Amino acid sequence: YRIYMLSRLFWQIVIGFLTLFLAFKFIPGVNFTGPIFPINLEWEHIFKTLLFAGVLLGILNSFIKPILNIIGLPLKILTLNLFSFVISAFLIWLVVFISPELTIEGLKPLLLTTLILWGITFVLSPKQK
Repeated sequence: YRIYMLSRLFWQIVIGFLTLFLAFKFIPGVNFTGPIFPINLEWEHIFKTLLFAGVLLGILNSFIKPILNIIGLPLKILTLNLFSFVISAFLIWLVVFISPELTIEGLKPLLLTTLILWGITFVLSPKQK
């Protein structure tokens, strides 16, 4: 059971990293700013920031999202599971709030980043047997 949980945490971190990397590359409005990038954007700094934010998103998805899913179960039933999209968007917003280097400017880039998260989670998440 412990191996399964560690494997799931690892995949959540990989999914979070890939989500933020693809959002940074392809969605205008997803930027890296702040004190870590005073002059120019170097890939080494971007990778470290993406890794930190991806780990943070993976940890939130592994530990906080199940709690939010239980709390939001009535709304998920009423909306035919579309409320989980709102939960995922909230977790991405929380990562942006905690990480000062990552900024998402506006609702549209946040929703597009959440769609990327959903797609990557659908493809890469380990299936339960």
